[in-house]
Parts: sequence; structure tokens; C-alpha cells
Amino acid sequence: MSNNGKLIVFSAPSGSGKTTLVHHLLNQTLPLGFSISATSRSPRGKERDGIDYHFLTTKDFKKKIKKGEFLEFEEVYHNLYYGTLISELNRIWSEGKHILFDIDVKGGLSIKKKYPSNTLSVFVKPPSIKVLKQRLNNRATDSDNKIKERIEKAQSEMALASEFDCILVNDDLQTAKKEALDIVGNFLES
Repeated sequence: MSNNGKLIVFSAPSGSGKTTLVHHLLNQTLPLGFSISATSRSPRGKERDGIDYHFLTTKDFKKKIKKGEFLEFEEVYHNLYYGTLISELNRIWSEGKHILFDIDVKGGLSIKKKYPSNTLSVFVKPPSIKVLKQRLNNRATDSDNKIKERIEKAQSEMALASEFDCILVNDDLQTAKKEALDIVGNFLES
């Protein structure tokens, strides 16, 4: 698994806007390929297997862990796994592209540790916990209990922000999109 391709990690608490920023970057002319994460959760809304996520049963996810098929993985909540399949890196690098990740905070730090010299890690920070809670409520995909759980997790994740190469505060979406493009463009040129 050696390649000269670069890895760009976008991590953030749920509801910070990282997925919106990642989609913005993928719509530019940058030579980026999106690393499709694997998860043991069920699809939400119009999510499709192999496009939004690789949806696996918890049993299949655990089998792949045992076989060493993950670059990184995390049990984000009890029996709810997310991870990056090594096959995703090989797929994108074989296309001659750099890899763009939309990944949880611990997973992002794990990738940075494995590929320290060619990884850019970006922490997308919401303006405040209050704004984050509003965004999660507006999204209307989670129960009140799930939102409370996500807010508690966000507070511990924000404490790890300083371990990332840069922190991008997503207060104004248009400004954040421009900053994301500048940060990634400069890294790819370096």
C-alpha cells in the first residue's frame, strides 16, 4: 500500500458541515477521489450502497476487521462501526488521484498517524455547540436522544481539534467553501 498520492482528511463533529465542504471540493477540477467509508449503520434517506457508503452488517464489518481489511475503523457508538477499507485507497490511487476523506475525528487522526508526511488533516469546527445543536435539529434525521448523544460526542471531539493540521470554522458556508478550496489547493501544490 505505498503510493505517492496525497491524503486529505476532513473530520468534524456530526452536523459541522464537513460533508457539504467535501462535496464542494469534489465538484472542483482538483484530481481528487472520494474515499467511500464503510459503516454498519442502515442507509439514511436516499443514501446508496457503494456511492454514499459501503453498508455492511455488523457481522460482516467484524469479519473484515479480523481479516485486516481496514486502514482504520472505529466503533463510534455501541455496535455502530465506521471505517476505511484499504481497497478504497488502492482504487483511488490506481486512478492517479489523491484521496479525500469525510471521516470521524478519531479515524482522521489515525490516518494522519499512518501517513504523516503526505496527509493534510482539516478539522471543520462549528461556530458553537448551540449552532451545532440547531443544525442537527434542522436536519431532522435523529431522535432527541441521538442528538443529545451527538452533542456530547461533539464536545469531546472539539477538544481534539488542535491535533489537526488546520481548523476551518464553518460559520458562513460560502467563506468555508473558499477556505477549504484554498487549503486543499495549496497542499496539493506543495
